[in-house]
Amino acid sequence: MKSYRDLEIYQESKRLAIECHKLSLTLPKFELYEEGSQLRRSSKSVTSAIIEGFGRRRYKADYIKHLIYAQAECDETILHLDFLFETESYKDEEQYKSLIGDYDTLSKRINKFTQWVEENLK
Repeated sequence: MKSYRDLEIYQESKRLAIECHKLSLTLPKFELYEEGSQLRRSSKSVTSAIIEGFGRRRYKADYIKHLIYAQAECDETILHLDFLFETESYKDEEQYKSLIGDYDTLSKRINKFTQWVEENLK
């Protein structure tokens, strides 16, 4: 693996962040700068943490720390999606369920990758 771009967790987190960004721009005005902003930031933070960790991969503990941050940001993103859907600010149930499922899967994949780093990186 020569670049963070080679990581599947990076590729998936970036795809999901872009989808969340586009979704947030369809929200009512009163949510665009409230929960919409939170959604944009947390979804993009998943990807940012993966990249920052990769850049510090020489230091195993730093790498793991940033992967844990990325996983926590997945959970935060799920929370913001829940808030938007449950307050009926966002009503596309099919896309909501798809995003929740994708973020849940991504969180598990980040966890597995973190375990791999713990066991295999020197």
